[in-house]
Amino acid sequence: MADKKQLVVIGNGPGGYAAAFYAADMGLDVTMIGEEKNPGGVCVYKGCIPSKALLHVTKLINEANEAVEMGVTFGKPKVDLDKLREFKNNVVTKMTGGAGQLAKAKKVNTIQGFATFNTSQSLTVKKVDGTEETIEFENAIIATGSVPTKIPGLSIDSPRVMDSTSALELEDIPKKMLVIGGGYIGLELGSVYTAIGSKVTVVEMMPNLLPGADKDMVNVLAKTLTPKFENVYLSTKVVDLKDTGKKIKVKFEGEGIENPEQDFDKVLISIGRRPVTTGFGLENTAVKVTERGFIEIDGQQRTSVSNLYAIGDVAGDPMLAHKASAEAKVAVDAIMGKKTVFEPNAIPAVVFTDPELAWAGLTETQAKEKGIKVEVARFPWAASGRATTVGRNDGLTKILVDPETERVLGVGIVGVNAGEMISEGVVAIEMAALAGDLGMSIHPHPTLSETLMEAADVYLGHSVHLHRPKRKKK
Repeated sequence: MADKKQLVVIGNGPGGYAAAFYAADMGLDVTMIGEEKNPGGVCVYKGCIPSKALLHVTKLINEANEAVEMGVTFGKPKVDLDKLREFKNNVVTKMTGGAGQLAKAKKVNTIQGFATFNTSQSLTVKKVDGTEETIEFENAIIATGSVPTKIPGLSIDSPRVMDSTSALELEDIPKKMLVIGGGYIGLELGSVYTAIGSKVTVVEMMPNLLPGADKDMVNVLAKTLTPKFENVYLSTKVVDLKDTGKKIKVKFEGEGIENPEQDFDKVLISIGRRPVTTGFGLENTAVKVTERGFIEIDGQQRTSVSNLYAIGDVAGDPMLAHKASAEAKVAVDAIMGKKTVFEPNAIPAVVFTDPELAWAGLTETQAKEKGIKVEVARFPWAASGRATTVGRNDGLTKILVDPETERVLGVGIVGVNAGEMISEGVVAIEMAALAGDLGMSIHPHPTLSETLMEAADVYLGHSVHLHRPKRKKK
């Protein structure tokens, strides 16, 4: 039995390695256990990073096609699938290799294997080399992440049916492809396959794409994105999948479906992800799990067992890498006895489609559901000089403002590079900035970021580039 460890981190994704690295920087003795040799987790190996590498290529293909309208012709883009796959894999290798070097530099003890709790203070690691090691610890952080959700009865065992992980392998370019789920994963991967030559159909059981997102913003995205797909079926369910040996026969059920049975070369099931809270002995502790499968935690990421903490996807929505990394610091600070709590006012979300969609803080939909009174100001990119110069007026920037205090409560952006601009909205919300603060902060011209200033000016009733009725003063 080895000496008792100060901190064991189970999982080496954006939450796990952020916790391990931060704890090591704070002087703790840290052991990190993960499935892969180097840190990265699903995000770097099978999710965020490889998908964004492919989406960058998608953007290049789209820009090459758009350039024709500006008088520049490159010829029709050709996709070398092997080189594209190699590019994506090299990005992953570079990122994970760098994280591995950091782990060594920070003197984090890394173990490649699978951990199982024996008690609340002991676990056993089955290493990839076949050996086992039992570790006693003072504190542990659970960062086991999530896996793709399966549809009972539809997730058939067929090489023609993919989840988000297998879709990123780019085994081939299917002629006809169905994406089940109109959320961010489905739309992002659907965009990739559309760009490289597949005819993609998207089916969503809800009446709108990106269920849960601000409808105002989604409508703008849909106008540009929908025409790129072969079909988009809303308020429609897939009720049956059959592998015929050459195709996947799909049966749809919904209003307005002219052909309820169709054949596809590949089907991608992307209806969300579920937390991994089974398979590693959690039942051998007194940790409580909710009905939805999330680990119950307090404001310091502490579970019902005082020395066990949970962060990231297993700790609740939203399942986002940057939320996991932020929670990691809170958990480590709590372990070290610092006064800390996880209570952000704005966790940004980004959909990396073309155009991108990003939001932070309160959305208009949430405001209506919660009965929170807000005033909404919108600045369409048709009035943006920068958007016009790049031929992308298909954008919108909006802010939600408390009418009593004029404090910015929410920011939404849909358009090119929205994901890069939303951070300004996060800072404004977290710092309790007023609409006037955004309006008086001089933004460079011509840029897309100045649409935030313009949206604030719309709220204040004196927009330079839009004519709107003046706001009534209180």
